[in-house]
Amino acid sequence: MTTLHAVPTLPTPDPRDPEDRLLRLLDAGSATLLAPRDTSGVLAARGTVSGTRVIAYCTDATVMGGAMGADGCRHVVDAIDTALRERLPVVGIWHSGGARLAEGVTALHAVGEVFAAMVRASGRVPQISVVLGPAAGGAAYGPALTDLVVMGPAGRVFVTGPDVVRSVTGEDVDMESLGGPDTHGRRSGVVHVVTDSEDAALGTARQAVDLLAAQGSFAPAAAEADVDLRALLPERTNRAYDVRPLVAAVLDGPGLELHPRWAPNVVTTLGRLGGRTVGVVANNPLRLGGCLDSASAEKAARFVRMCDAFGVPLVVLVDVPGYLPGVGQEWDGVVRRGAKLLHAFAEAVVPRVTLVTRKSYGGAYIAMNARSLGATAVFAWPGAEVAVMGAKAAVGILHRKELAAVPPAEREALHARLAAEHERIAGGVDRALQIGVVDEVVEPSRTRRALVAALAGAPAGRGAHGNIPL
Repeated sequence: MTTLHAVPTLPTPDPRDPEDRLLRLLDAGSATLLAPRDTSGVLAARGTVSGTRVIAYCTDATVMGGAMGADGCRHVVDAIDTALRERLPVVGIWHSGGARLAEGVTALHAVGEVFAAMVRASGRVPQISVVLGPAAGGAAYGPALTDLVVMGPAGRVFVTGPDVVRSVTGEDVDMESLGGPDTHGRRSGVVHVVTDSEDAALGTARQAVDLLAAQGSFAPAAAEADVDLRALLPERTNRAYDVRPLVAAVLDGPGLELHPRWAPNVVTTLGRLGGRTVGVVANNPLRLGGCLDSASAEKAARFVRMCDAFGVPLVVLVDVPGYLPGVGQEWDGVVRRGAKLLHAFAEAVVPRVTLVTRKSYGGAYIAMNARSLGATAVFAWPGAEVAVMGAKAAVGILHRKELAAVPPAEREALHARLAAEHERIAGGVDRALQIGVVDEVVEPSRTRRALVAALAGAPAGRGAHGNIPL
């Protein structure tokens, strides 16, 4: 095998050079080629990331724009199969125009074999893609089949380029608008993380490898310090707030948020809690009031299934008023796409703990890892509500005639009294405790230690399934 060394040979080396990109991804001095460099358009190596052994491959954009033929695809398949055999994470660096036209169907068949290898490895070893240039045609589906996709500022992902789009549909669009970072980071959800530089993209891939492949173990003592998490929420319970500071405070520090701009009413973050990697799913009241909708349910479902596939315990922070109503949602498949989240949680075997901070209403109560779906533990902060809907809204329906019959001056007082009575009977955290759907009311300052204790005390698990891109 050939060892790669960072020895500059030119005053201005080609920034697309695959050796340079692999060296920037892997720990210094650790990279060893799996096969000698050739004209195949792909270079693969083994090495380490923060000491963790990995397999990496990089399309060679200096040769035919990184177009993939039979030989290059064979290097990718060999790299993935090696990683699968040795149970190592795989990082793919993409800058490719797709299948080599000159090879015709032979190249198409070879690209299909790459896809098959990715599916073989799906859910068994982490697969991370870094898109640093165009990934077009068949090369677009390479990243899409992996677990996490990171895109640098020059990254572009599309099946058909602007010229084809223009000739077929008449739509005038450039490469960036068609498949650039904003398009896939905010509109389509194809890309999990968008970065502002190539080095930052490679650094994010390193962070993802560390979190998924070096998960660590719980150290309860690391979470014993009391932290006033309640201070991160507004005093008025009907005020919106950004849940991200709460997520960071629950974790040992800032984590790696996935899909931060796509379906932002749900936050999905990988990080460490008490020293161990966990996944956090949190409603974000700053966007759509924290309602679940079709896109956010799908986003959360895929995240839950990825964590389950790799044995990553889950923390679910709940502050949800329900599903977003509307004709658009129904036509957009909120029933079908929302069912994915129900299925993902009910199927998961990793330890998963739910914390209700303010409210959990209606069908969204179930979807956010309720006891009925098999939650390991369900906690709530004092004053939290668990109900079909808010008490005042429920009373407005159940006691409509009674409220209409009293003088307007007395109506609000009656409404408040009936709401308090309804909450005692049908809602509120006390009722949830009585029927066993909430295990314990925990003080905000003791939340971290309660979460760590529940997760550490549960049997470890790992789902026996792939990670299909839902």
